[in-house]
Amino acid sequence: MATVFFEDIQIGQSASYAKTINEADILLFAGVSGDDNPVHINQEYAETTRFGGRIAHGMLTASLISTVVGTKLPGEGAIYVSQSTQFKAPVRIGETVTAIATVSALDSVKKRVTFKTECRVKDRVVLEGESVLVAPSRVPQ
Repeated sequence: MATVFFEDIQIGQSASYAKTINEADILLFAGVSGDDNPVHINQEYAETTRFGGRIAHGMLTASLISTVVGTKLPGEGAIYVSQSTQFKAPVRIGETVTAIATVSALDSVKKRVTFKTECRVKDRVVLEGESVLVAPSRVPQ
């Protein structure tokens, strides 16, 4: 795991992480989160919904943003302050989600980094939002 210090982060810099969502991801997320909504785990029920089949948890998709900022940019030592998320489209089992975080603002006093965030399946945006983190700094606060 890398650490990018606040002093080395620039507006426009970005990082990404891609993951193919599988059956185990959905079942494990349901178990860990307690979200056993049948649209995620019951195919017969999910077929009766507007989605026509099972979909991944929205927060499972959103958690991939945490992977980007917690392991790549800024990485180790980053602390989440906030995240806003708008879900644009469902993610289905077998689809590869790419989470992207792009630096949009820097607060040098608080060592905070604001990211424009999005998750894509191919060219389709399935999630967009904003994350704010405190980045590790070489200068003690």
